[in-house]
This record gives sequence, C-alpha cells and structure tokens, in this order.
Amino acid sequence: MRNLYLTDGGIETVLIFEQGLDLPLFAAFTLLDDEAGTEALRRYYAPYLALAAAHGLGFVAETPTWRASPRWARELGYPDAELAALNRRAVDLMRELAGGYERVVVSGCVGPSDDGYRPSALLSAEAAEAYHAVQVASLADADRITAITMTYAEEAIGVSRAAARAGLPCVISFTVETDGRLPSGQSLADAIAQVDAAAPPAFYMINCAHPTHFAATLDGAWTDRIRGVRANASVLSHAELDEATELDGGDPADLGARYAALPLDLSVVGGCCGTDHRHVAAIAAALSPR
Repeated sequence: MRNLYLTDGGIETVLIFEQGLDLPLFAAFTLLDDEAGTEALRRYYAPYLALAAAHGLGFVAETPTWRASPRWARELGYPDAELAALNRRAVDLMRELAGGYERVVVSGCVGPSDDGYRPSALLSAEAAEAYHAVQVASLADADRITAITMTYAEEAIGVSRAAARAGLPCVISFTVETDGRLPSGQSLADAIAQVDAAAPPAFYMINCAHPTHFAATLDGAWTDRIRGVRANASVLSHAELDEATELDGGDPADLGARYAALPLDLSVVGGCCGTDHRHVAAIAAALSPR
C-alpha cells in the first residue's frame, strides 16, 4: 500500500439526503454563496479530516466544485466572474480546513461538462481543453486538479491538457457501468491507454461505481496506473440510481472489505454517491487498521 490519503464521501448525497439541503443540479458550490452554506460545508468536511488524523493518514481536501464549470453555472444563473470567485473561494475554504492538520493536499475538483451518467454531447479533446481551462484557471491555487466522473477519454484528455497548461498536476477519475466499461462503452484499460498516449495525468482513479462493477476487470500491468477509488455505496446501476427516490447506503463494513480486496496499490480512498463518514471510516479501518 502506498502512502495512503483519505478523502471525503458522497458530498452531494450527504448534503441532500442526510442534511436536507437544496442543491440545484447537484451543485454543492452554490453553498459558498453565503456564510450559512459555507458553515454547512465546514461541518461536512470535519469528520473526514478527523478520521484521517485518527488513522495517521493524509487527506485530500477535494473542493466542492464538481458542478462549478461554465455550462452548469449558466444554467444556474451565475455570471463568469462570480463563478470564478466561487471556485477561488472553494480553494480558500479547503486551505482553511487544512489548518492544523498534516499532509493535506488541496485538490481542485472538476466534473464533466455533461451528465455524469449519460452524456448527450461528446466533446473533442480540443473542445474539452478549452471548456475546462476556464475552471482550471480559477482553481490555480490548488495543489492539483482532479477530474471526477469522467465518462469518455476525450474529455479526460482535455482536462489533463488544461491542467498541464496551468502548471498543475492532474488526476483523472473515470466512472464505469456494471460491466466495468465507461458509459461510452470503452474498456477502462483502453481509456487509460488513450489518455496516457495523449496527455498522461499523474494517476487515475475510479469513482461513482461499486467495486462489484469493476473488480473483475482489474487485470494487467495497466492497473498500476490506478491509484485511487471513490466507490458508490450501492450496487445499483447508474440507471437504477437515477430512478431511485431513496438513498441506498449499502453496507459500510462490506464496502471497506471490498476495497481491501482490490488488486490495486491505492494512495487515495474515499466514497462517492450514498457514502458518508461511516463508509470512509470502514474503508480506513480496512486499509489502515490502528
């Protein structure tokens, strides 16, 4: 196991289903509009930082900016200047929360330009670079960029290039369907090879899928490039989760055991949809018992 870092869980599902907050378009960055929302974010991140400290692990403070890119901001009514300010505010908040803790990496979170499960418009690598460069520029004070829930290789290439032009390391996190393939139909191995050939990031992660969806596909030298996992709590497919009216929290202990069984040398672990501090605690206990 590499030098291990924890990160948080499924921020949007926790804030919506557990804390009863309204996040239009699944956009947590809107909470940065005022002090009450910012305080809600402080409360959200606190238990994860405490978990990392309790286990003697590092922490990746991922900004709540998965939806803070131009397309989504326009739909929410944010002008460009305000969007840039909110991205910068998110980095500042992570720096504030990191105070007093050792080994904290502030990561600027970038999400997909379209739906995270079923994108209707696929960008070329060049168009994706131009699109994501706007948000990456406003996250320039972060330690690195992490693109979360990438659904196809070309968009991942664009993010990686945008980060490189900004002088920032980049992590690419792909999501997969229940068959272990990207929503585009491409295999994870082929997507990693395609991105590495065009704009290699620091490493890759898998997120927004349950370990049962991808564990069987993790075979071959290419898996050395995967160093992080942020799994869903539920074994349901993306389509089933979209239709669900209640949160499926799964089994935290089982999820932790499944992380420990993955044939990966992990350096970043956390959760995605349906997970909270209980799931991340179980993952930490399984991978770094104290």
